[in-house]
Amino acid sequence: MRLAFIAGVVAIGVLAGCATAQYGASGIPDEEAIYDLPLEEVWPSVRQYFVDNGLSYREDKGTYVLETDWREEFGGSRVAGFWHRYMVVGKRDSPSTSKLWIFRITRSASDTLAKAGSQIDWGVSRSLGGAGGSETGGGGLGAVGDESGPANNSIEDMAAFMSQPQGQNAITGGSRDGQRDLVMEWKVFNGIAPVVARIKEEQLLKEAAPGAGKVAANPPKAKAGSAPLIECGMPIIGLSPQVKRGGVMMLGELHGTQEVPRFVAQGVCQTAAAGTPVSVGLELPVENQERVATFIRSAGTDDDWLKLMEAPFWRSPFPDGRSSEAVAGLLDQLRRLRAQGLDVDAFVFDHPKLQGQERETAMANTVLGFVRKGQDRFFMLVSGNIHPRLARGLPWDGKYEPMGRLIHKEVEDAVALDMAYNTGTAWICAVGPQGQQLECGVKEAKGKDNGDRYFVHLWDDPDKNGFTGVFYVGPVTASLPAVRRGLGRPGADDNSVHSRSAPQSPRLSRR
Repeated sequence: MRLAFIAGVVAIGVLAGCATAQYGASGIPDEEAIYDLPLEEVWPSVRQYFVDNGLSYREDKGTYVLETDWREEFGGSRVAGFWHRYMVVGKRDSPSTSKLWIFRITRSASDTLAKAGSQIDWGVSRSLGGAGGSETGGGGLGAVGDESGPANNSIEDMAAFMSQPQGQNAITGGSRDGQRDLVMEWKVFNGIAPVVARIKEEQLLKEAAPGAGKVAANPPKAKAGSAPLIECGMPIIGLSPQVKRGGVMMLGELHGTQEVPRFVAQGVCQTAAAGTPVSVGLELPVENQERVATFIRSAGTDDDWLKLMEAPFWRSPFPDGRSSEAVAGLLDQLRRLRAQGLDVDAFVFDHPKLQGQERETAMANTVLGFVRKGQDRFFMLVSGNIHPRLARGLPWDGKYEPMGRLIHKEVEDAVALDMAYNTGTAWICAVGPQGQQLECGVKEAKGKDNGDRYFVHLWDDPDKNGFTGVFYVGPVTASLPAVRRGLGRPGADDNSVHSRSAPQSPRLSRR
């Protein structure tokens, strides 16, 4: 795989006096935001920014460190909910300039989706600034003002912390990790820039006044801008440059993981919050279109869940991962994002009653129907990794034209990304030892470690299968079927009839 270079993909540069973020090919700012005022004059505006946006905080007085309280996102959802908080550390860049370091900490609201062992304290603290971190200090980063907290760390200590391979992808089960968020730093900078500019102008006018009694002009009052009230997690590296209205991003996945639905939810949130409407296409039977569309627009009540989950698709005797808890969680996250005002939608495109080329053609036509009606939208499709390919032919059929190839003929801005991941587990249906029928369960999925951050990377030329790049989701974790016994909300303690057996190596996986 062409991924060895990914380590250290985000380089942080420092340009004093920058007024706007400079974004590289990764779609992530590659410069720090520098305030043209001393830290003590910027800090009151920083406090007010978080107050204006409903993020209460605790502050270590005199050290320019504050930590927001935990805030729940997707509240009430047993599958999609999570909490997050920010730690803000003020730094002096020079006697007359300053900057902020902002760390994001995320925790899952659902033990159902937590990674095995995530609730265990292994005895070695990863808190910022030495051992003995406090749980009350922000998810493993140490309490503000505590001897182990960031207020007592040097710049070298902070740099050492950031270099640790402990990144988080948000919306992650059991996560208590923290990672510096340059995008959030620039959002705060842009939010309080009018206030800082007014302060600076008043200072300059006062200094220019020739004598006492001269009153400086009073510029119009500026109010701090609003931080995003919808938490979208750590920015996906390389995603935003690929977002185009009318464009199609096809993701070829390994079914049955928690990480791919999280990647999609996170990417959709970030794209829609940036102002581009998004439609998500799922490889679910087209017979479920009305149910999915209705649920996305619903209030998410128990009755709404029942109407969605009563379809036979969710109770297949061979659930291949497309009907997992994580997929149900994705639908719930899309529903909640839409309810919060983001232009988000979902549709389904699979035709399981058809086979071979006929099925690929029908899937492509269904997708193209939605794309033609939504030229101002960005489309993100999720399917098994045969369907998105742009190259003609498969080992058993040289003339085979996958869905992705047919879509690419009609849509200029269409990319096909293969899934890259680190070793873990997935819920896979594979041929059993006797080679007669499928057996479904948790299987080992072997991958390659390319770090902890989600990213998108396009190659200079498509590979032999027609993939134009990859999307990376880190270590994978199996997601069990959403409906394992009866109906109702996914993730309920329903005494599953499906085994949570130890991972096995599958003999065959058809995706």
